[in-house]
Amino acid sequence: MELLSVSLAAYYGDFTAAAASEHLTASQGKTLNVLRRGPASMSALATTLTCDASNMTGIIDRLEKRDLVRREPRPSDRRVKDVVLTAEGERVIDVIRGKMHTTQAGLNRLDEQERDTLYALLERAFTSQDAAVRP
Repeated sequence: MELLSVSLAAYYGDFTAAAASEHLTASQGKTLNVLRRGPASMSALATTLTCDASNMTGIIDRLEKRDLVRREPRPSDRRVKDVVLTAEGERVIDVIRGKMHTTQAGLNRLDEQERDTLYALLERAFTSQDAAVRP
């Protein structure tokens, strides 16, 4: 547990500094990172980021003002608004990821097989069974 804690602290410190270099808070950067996987509803984002829905609204409002995200009606249920990453949002999260030098240096110390094993172990330990079977 201690090593996992140290690893996560190093990752989040690196991520927070990289997000700040793009004039984003850690929460705004995390939101872009989550949306890199695909559109999400406001409630799903609040759950994923473990924050209050009203706080999520403020985060999205600020990201939307910078043209990093947009709200779109969900095609299957127009009552639900999904938050979608814009092309500029994709560019910014890619820049943030590219500036995470400490994290990248740590992962670069592993060979390809070790990185694949680490990925598989983290996925097994932290991905729910429901998420693992979704397409």
